[in-house]
Amino acid sequence: MTTTQSLPHWNMDVVYPGLDSPEFAQDFAAAIAEVNSLAQLFDASGIEKRDDLNVDDQLTHTFEQVIDRYNAVLAHITTVYVYISCFVSTNSRDEVAQARASELENALVTLSQLDTRLTAWLGSLDVERLIAHSTVASDHAYILRRAKEQSVHMMAPAEEALAAELNTSAGRAWEKLHSNVTSQLSVTLELDGQRQQVPMSVVRNQASSAQRETRRRAYEAELAAWKETAVPLAAALNSIKGEVNTLARRRHWESALDASLFTNSIDRQTLDAMMRAARASFPDFRRYMHAKAHALGIPQLAWYDIFAPLGTTDRVWTFNEAEQFIVDQFGTFSERLSSFAARAFREGWIDAEPRPGKRDGAYCTPLRADESRVFTNYKPNFDGVTTLAHELGHAYHNFNLGDRTELQRTLPMTLAETASIFCETIINQAALKNATRQERIAILEASIQGACQVVVDITSRFQFEQNVFERRKQRELSVDELNEIMLQAQRDTYGDGLDQQTLHPYMWAVKGHYYSSELSYYNYPYMFGLLFGLGLYARYQQDPETFKKGYDELLSSTGLADAATLAGHFGIDLHSEAFWTASLDIVRRDIDTFCELTRTKS
Repeated sequence: MTTTQSLPHWNMDVVYPGLDSPEFAQDFAAAIAEVNSLAQLFDASGIEKRDDLNVDDQLTHTFEQVIDRYNAVLAHITTVYVYISCFVSTNSRDEVAQARASELENALVTLSQLDTRLTAWLGSLDVERLIAHSTVASDHAYILRRAKEQSVHMMAPAEEALAAELNTSAGRAWEKLHSNVTSQLSVTLELDGQRQQVPMSVVRNQASSAQRETRRRAYEAELAAWKETAVPLAAALNSIKGEVNTLARRRHWESALDASLFTNSIDRQTLDAMMRAARASFPDFRRYMHAKAHALGIPQLAWYDIFAPLGTTDRVWTFNEAEQFIVDQFGTFSERLSSFAARAFREGWIDAEPRPGKRDGAYCTPLRADESRVFTNYKPNFDGVTTLAHELGHAYHNFNLGDRTELQRTLPMTLAETASIFCETIINQAALKNATRQERIAILEASIQGACQVVVDITSRFQFEQNVFERRKQRELSVDELNEIMLQAQRDTYGDGLDQQTLHPYMWAVKGHYYSSELSYYNYPYMFGLLFGLGLYARYQQDPETFKKGYDELLSSTGLADAATLAGHFGIDLHSEAFWTASLDIVRRDIDTFCELTRTKS
């Protein structure tokens, strides 16, 4: 599926004229100077673990001064960092951007060390007394209480400082290696009858081709390319998981997963209830996979058939059509959401064109105040439309956080998917209205396919990561071992829904989410986000007007309370498997409809 329409690149000139501009150089230097000045303030104010602190007027004044300055510095450095990152992610061969990113590392290390010191200092305080005596503290009450809890899981100050400093040449360096290697990976592939060297993002986009032979060739070319580059990626993965295990143990967490659960503001009861409901839904997702295979006229889906289009395959969604549809349908929820989306398109927040040096996938990143940037490799089909809507949902979430301080804007991944899933659901439900049979099949298939990825595939990734973390405690794992762990996870989750001979052993190399030393288990929060978002959409359907009144405030408050507290505002009990099952029931109903539509001939 192709289109000749040019796809937009995002507009970064509104921030600075360019990476080599005097304006950027001046602000870059100013941001680093502000970090160093903040470090001096921490030193002068004794911001570190203490045993002799009393919450009095002087300490309250110190706290307010430090927090105000810290928020300001975080806001400034975030804009500079994201500006550079936008150039790196769209062109990893940009040597100027890579150099600037490297230069910024020392300042980011210093900030990480200051964050650790602040957490330790807050852990030394009677935070409840401070909250009662300071408006600033009251506004940041949730952050203070979390810091008090986190302080229990900290190494000695010198060890924490050393860990932050070493991360530049350890975990973060391995993460950068993975990003650079995979974004620059060139693959030999036959396209339009000619063998060409193309980026991996182009190869992976072939997974949604209507031609099975094209999908198969792309799949085989992809596996061959991952095999050639697997050794350095395995070294990166082993190093990162080893580091995370070491730090989790030294910080007195029972496991890397327990540390992750704290970071994501949920507990083990919530995770277990959600995962039980997910596994109980696997037979339904396998029903969907069998029905899709039947519709495609094949005995069983291969891995390269997962994203095969169904229904109206001749519909090309140009980017302009996607824009208009999203803006219009967001308006069915609220004028505020629709106007926001129109602004994002109008002001050039979106980079949509796949090209050499650009990394694969999609994401949204906050840039400054209420402004974000959306990254996608746009495909001119309905999946491309829903991905765009999903990322704009993240941007809308950032928009609602615009009036919060930087510390208040820090939210767990579990809640980060709230608006994106909700917006994606709006688009899916809108597209189903007045659709023909073939269009309904295509829309339902795209929606269920996405849910299958987030429930079934995410479970496989979670299982893989659990096994790797556990086995990495003993020794490093070879490429073959990583492949086998991944294959077993896929067998356990997809079951007979997929041909067991055509799975994807190198999915551990594909997913950049595994390569973060600071955000381990970058998988189950996506499932949480999907099912929480669906649960919220169900509440919206039950009482639209009441829901609308509280929705934007919910998004604005996601950095001010844990997931269970925020869910409670809508009468949701996250410890109850019944809630997660009810969210999955929405998907089951879609699967029922899909199976019925694909059984009939007209």
